[in-house]
Formats: sequence, C-alpha cells, structure tokens
Amino acid sequence: MATIGVAIPIAEPFGTELQKYREEFGDPMATSIPTHVTLLPPTDVADEDLALVDDHLLEVAARFPSFRIRLRGTATFRPISPVVFVPLAEGISSCEVLQSQVRSGPLEVALRFPYHPHVTVAHDLDKASLDLAYDALSEYDCAFDVTAFSRYEHGADGVWRPQRSFPLAG
Repeated sequence: MATIGVAIPIAEPFGTELQKYREEFGDPMATSIPTHVTLLPPTDVADEDLALVDDHLLEVAARFPSFRIRLRGTATFRPISPVVFVPLAEGISSCEVLQSQVRSGPLEVALRFPYHPHVTVAHDLDKASLDLAYDALSEYDCAFDVTAFSRYEHGADGVWRPQRSFPLAG
C-alpha cells in the first residue's frame, strides 16, 4: 500500500523561498513536505493500482490547459485549524476544476473540508509562531505558470517525494 498525494509544485525560486520561511517559523514538517497546492490529499492506494492511477492522471493532464497562479498575502484557517497559508489571488477556479477531475475515477475520495487552494507556510505551531508567519508574509506576492502537476508518495521516513510529473496539454 502506498500513501500518495497529487499537487501542483510551486515554481522556483518561490517554492524554495516559501519552504525556507516555513522552516524559519519553526514548522517541523517544512523539510518533509515540498511547497505545493494540494489537488488530492493523502490517499492510500494499493501498489498494484498505481499504474491505473497514473493512467488516470495522464488523461486528466492531457485535456487540461496550463494556467497562471498568483500567490498574495496571508490568510489562516484559525480557529478551525492552526494553519497560516499564502492564498491564491489568481488561478483559484482552475485549481478547483483540476482537483475535481483529479479526484474522480480511481481517485474519487471525500474531503474533510471544502476544497480551498492555498500554500501552507505554518501548521500546528503555537500562537506566537502562527502570528509571526501571518505577519511576515502579509505582503508576499509572486506569480508563475502551472504547466504540470505531480504525484507524490509518502516515504517510510515521513518525507513526501515527487514520483511522476504530469504535463498539462489541454
């Protein structure tokens, strides 16, 4: 059994930059989770079904066009969840449609919360650290073109690693 996730990797240099901020805020998961926008949350898949999953993701990517994401400012899920994130100012609807297509067929899973595309920069930290993250990135602004998404796998060491990229070709 593999635990997979599907996500849009944040383009460089922004992905590394936001990961460094996450480390500076004291988030112990900063080096275990590449900077991303989630399309499919952690999901258990039988090893023998990974080829079927990849075929499904190839089909989704083949019909989906590239699009632009703009990340700007900060927001939080507090008090529901101790998370500070950088929200999308552009690309929200594309992410919503893409994630619904990814989460179909062999990857049809229910979500715990409504889908809200974002980039986590602090999670499960004390109030002071969450406040610091919120304030430090309040003026953050970057934009990049999304030309692919990736399937990640959660390793035995707790690290999420990209396993395959799926170029958008629609």
